[in-house]
Amino acid sequence: MRNFVAQRVQQMKPSGIRRYFDIVAQMQDVVTLGIGEPNFVTPQHIMDAGIESLRRGQTGYTANAGIIELRRAISAHIERLYGLHYEPERQVLVTVGVSEAMYLALKAVLDPGDEVLVVQPCFVANAPTVDMAGGVPVPVHAQVEHDFQITGEALESKITPHTKAILVSYPNNPTGAVLTLEHMQQVAEVALKHDLVVISDEIYEQLVYGIHHTNFASLPGMYERTIVLSGMSKSYAMTGWRIGYVVAPLPLMEGMLKLHQYLIMSAPTMGQYAALEALTYGADDVEQMRLAYDQRRRVIVDGFNELGLMCFEPRGAFYAFPSVAATGMSDETFCETLLHEERVAVVPGSAFGESGAGYVRASYATSDENIEIALERMRCFMRNHG
Repeated sequence: MRNFVAQRVQQMKPSGIRRYFDIVAQMQDVVTLGIGEPNFVTPQHIMDAGIESLRRGQTGYTANAGIIELRRAISAHIERLYGLHYEPERQVLVTVGVSEAMYLALKAVLDPGDEVLVVQPCFVANAPTVDMAGGVPVPVHAQVEHDFQITGEALESKITPHTKAILVSYPNNPTGAVLTLEHMQQVAEVALKHDLVVISDEIYEQLVYGIHHTNFASLPGMYERTIVLSGMSKSYAMTGWRIGYVVAPLPLMEGMLKLHQYLIMSAPTMGQYAALEALTYGADDVEQMRLAYDQRRRVIVDGFNELGLMCFEPRGAFYAFPSVAATGMSDETFCETLLHEERVAVVPGSAFGESGAGYVRASYATSDENIEIALERMRCFMRNHG
């Protein structure tokens, strides 16, 4: 019998993160800094809103784009933070996490063979999602000498007649970099010059430290050509509720809604009511978690630097991205050796793109105790290998 699995799927590499999680699951006494998920439980009043929606019997489908109350709350949230207005009825779409939102955005934009400039390092799913949407991912490397900021020059070097879009993810997973206004403007200039769409993944928008996050669509001339992705998972500790959203100019939104109607029908109903509560009354919860992450950020970055694992300062999200050059090991060898010798799990930077090679991602979305234990174990490791 022939192999019925599509060639595109056969050629797709498995997730570089998932392999390490599978190894960790079979080991005892592992301190993991590998999972990009808040260690906080969803705030109680948000959980209660979801539970109450079940008690009211709201267990059926909602409108395709999401309940109108949530779409209005999303619109108000964006206008309050960035001064941008999106019509709740026509320009806001509630999705099953940002993962669905990204797929919809790419699928709505790309014809077969269209190229997308994928800024790396980035979340492991970004390039494969371009591929699944029928496009061609073209990696563009952000370098540590620029604090992992992407430059207009780097983007220009990858432009071809087939380029259709730029995919950026800031605040960044895995580096923690936040794009400065100067570098955002460089990206915008490239998009305008070559008539490109920008897809901006801003899921970590509320988790920044000592700086202000700028919504990409707020740049001059970019509202009409930017698709903004965000959601509830990271800032509100709601990963399992699976609520994301996308806002966009009307012509692009019409294409995404059409796809969403056929693929999904609607996002989880109880999750939508929980998200409504979060956006309406959850600002204090976000701030409390952000302050806790900020404290952990300082501890873990200082700890890595003291160990000789030099780490530039992350200004957003909840990841540190130290270099392992001092050990003489590759990032994959470092991660595997550290895991087996000291029972500490981090993720190789090369899982996030070629420009991540030589680094590891360590999440500080874990307890203070776990961070201290991990650093102590890594201190022993560096005495043997540093």
